[in-house]
Amino acid sequence: MTATAPLPISIDDVHAAARRIAGVAHRTPLLRSRTLDARVGAPVALKAENFQRAGAFKFRGAFNAVAAQRPAGVCSVSSGNHAQALALAAREHGARATILMPADAPASKRAATEGYGAEVIAFDRYAEDREALVEALAAERGLTLVHPYDDPFVMAGQGTVGLELAGDVDDLETVVVPVGGGGLISGVATAVKALRPRARVVGVEPEAGDDVARSLRAGERVAVDVPRTIADGQQVTTPGERPWEVIRTLVDDVVTVSDAEIVEAMRLLFERVKVVAEPSGATALAAVLAGRVPVHGDGTIGVVISGGNVDAARFAALTAA
Repeated sequence: MTATAPLPISIDDVHAAARRIAGVAHRTPLLRSRTLDARVGAPVALKAENFQRAGAFKFRGAFNAVAAQRPAGVCSVSSGNHAQALALAAREHGARATILMPADAPASKRAATEGYGAEVIAFDRYAEDREALVEALAAERGLTLVHPYDDPFVMAGQGTVGLELAGDVDDLETVVVPVGGGGLISGVATAVKALRPRARVVGVEPEAGDDVARSLRAGERVAVDVPRTIADGQQVTTPGERPWEVIRTLVDDVVTVSDAEIVEAMRLLFERVKVVAEPSGATALAAVLAGRVPVHGDGTIGVVISGGNVDAARFAALTAA
C-alpha cells in the first residue's frame, strides 16, 4: 500500500497563522440580509473580507508569511490585492517590498501599493511569464519571494478566514469561495474540513478563467490562456502547485460565473447590503445568486466577499444600469 503524502498545510498551520496575525489583521464581520436569504432560499452569511486591512483577505497570508520568516526584503507578482497586502505587511516589519504588477492593473491598486512604500515594476501579463520574472527578480536582488498563493505561509494565513467562519456559524453547511491561484480556497478548505467536516467547500471562477474547474475534471493541473474578465484578481492561468494538492483532496466542486453575473452580485451587495465589492470579491455571491451552488437542508451558506478594492469610477461604470 502506498502512503498518502501529507498536504502542504494542516489545521495546526492555520491555528499558528491565527496566532501570528491576532491583533494585527481584522476579524472581519459576518453580514446578513433577509432579502438575500429569501432570494437564495437559505440563510446566507457574508464573510466581509472587503473590511480587512488593505481591503482584501490577502493581508492575512502576507502578514503571516512575513511574520514567520522575518526577511529583510520581499518581492512578489500581483495584479493588486496581494501587492497591497505584502507592501503593508513588509512595512509593518520594517522590510522593503518590490512588486511586479501587470501594466493594465487598476490604477487605484498600484497607487495603494506604492502608498504603502513598495517599489512597483510593471510588466505585460499577456506577453511575459510572470513566474519567471518574479523568480529572476528575487535572485537578482536577494529578496524573499512571497508568492501570492503558492506558499504554505500564505495559504495558512488565508485559512484563518475559514477558521473564523467555522467558529462563528454553528450550522455552516456550505462555504463558497472565489478562486484564483487557489491560496484562499486551499486555506479555507483546510480549516473548514477540520472543524466542520460535513460542510461542503465550493470554489468560484470567472467563465473566462476556468483553469481550476478544468483541472478538477481532468484530475491534474490544467493551464489556460490569460483570461479576459472584469475579475482582475482571478486572471490566473493554472492553479498553484501546493494549493492544487489541497483543492483536489478537500474541495467539493468549482463552478463558474459570467462577468454579467458578477456585476449583478456587485449591484445587489451595494443596494441591499450597503457593501462595495470588487469584481473578484463578488464572484462567490454571483454563483449563489445564479443557482450554481445547490442548497442542501436548512444550514447556512457562508459566502466569502474576498475584497473591495475598486475605485469609484470603475465601480460606477460596471454597475450602471
